[in-house]
Amino acid sequence: MRPAKPTLTEQELEIMKVIWKLETATVRQVYETLLERRRIAYTTVMTMMNILEQKGYLKKQQGEKAYVYQPAQPQKQVIRSMVREFVNRVFNGSAEPLLVHLVEDRCLTEKDLDEIRKSIKSARKGP
Repeated sequence: MRPAKPTLTEQELEIMKVIWKLETATVRQVYETLLERRRIAYTTVMTMMNILEQKGYLKKQQGEKAYVYQPAQPQKQVIRSMVREFVNRVFNGSAEPLLVHLVEDRCLTEKDLDEIRKSIKSARKGP
């Protein structure tokens, strides 16, 4: 089994969301997308993308003028891993307390609950 990748920080996840949406991106494209929402330095984005490459979340290849980055893993896979790590760390590996917390705090809509019911029924039926 491969060792787990380090968990993404809030800023790293924000960058990954941009790259997943764009599918491939240069540092400039990510920087300009993030600038639409908040102030951030170009060099910060460049540094964070290099860190994401070192952590194994991004791959890069030389483009015409700049490196072009793309995700090394699909978004769903990374999020699944982050959720699993959160459940392990906060709830000792049991997802039940998380669901109970969400239901009790009224964080889930009726639509959310219906989708969860469907997922449970599907999981019971097996693959």
